[in-house]
Amino acid sequence: MAEVPMEQDTWRLFKIMSEFVEGFQTLAAAGRAISIFGSARVKRTDKYYQMAYRTAKLFARSGYAIITGAGPGIMEAANRGARDGGGRSIGLNIDLPTEQKPNRYVETLLRFRYFFCRKVMFVKYSHGFVIFPGGFGTMDEVFETVTLIQTHRIPHFPLVLIGSEYWGGLLKWIRSEMLGRGFVSGDDLDLLRLTDDPQEALAILTEFEDHYKGLRL
Repeated sequence: MAEVPMEQDTWRLFKIMSEFVEGFQTLAAAGRAISIFGSARVKRTDKYYQMAYRTAKLFARSGYAIITGAGPGIMEAANRGARDGGGRSIGLNIDLPTEQKPNRYVETLLRFRYFFCRKVMFVKYSHGFVIFPGGFGTMDEVFETVTLIQTHRIPHFPLVLIGSEYWGGLLKWIRSEMLGRGFVSGDDLDLLRLTDDPQEALAILTEFEDHYKGLRL
């Protein structure tokens, strides 16, 4: 492996710091917010696109800002719902080899080169997490967030999985294999809540919010 010059690493540190500073300054005024995760490949005609739109609109009307990854699919649906619901629509875009163009419904846009800086922004300024069906990126967001909650690095905000037909098999495997082998506890499973109802998702998150008001990463 080629050795990276120390000067290059030093300048990279400044770039990382600038992403944190810009993110902190921009999102500090977000107020009550939730992060909505899900696939960028979902089409506008897909039922989960429609459900993400309705969910974000419902949360926005209840006073929440909506934070997404700024891309298409579920992210677009959520940002669109946030705007139509009169809430703040925030997008945290990531620079990729195949450029991810921010969707047109994002009002407050932040751009990131480093995934870990972006992830900090998602969890630091969210009061809860709503996760729709998605691929590897969505799975990464689910398991990293639940690990932070499990290890008490962030408050015990709910992770609400929407789509029982999609998530049901994974949860069944977690119970039979992870729990069955003692790799997780029963309490750990309670960190993941499953529903097909946007109204229930809102009720789950608002139920927990007062208990952890003011707590942040």
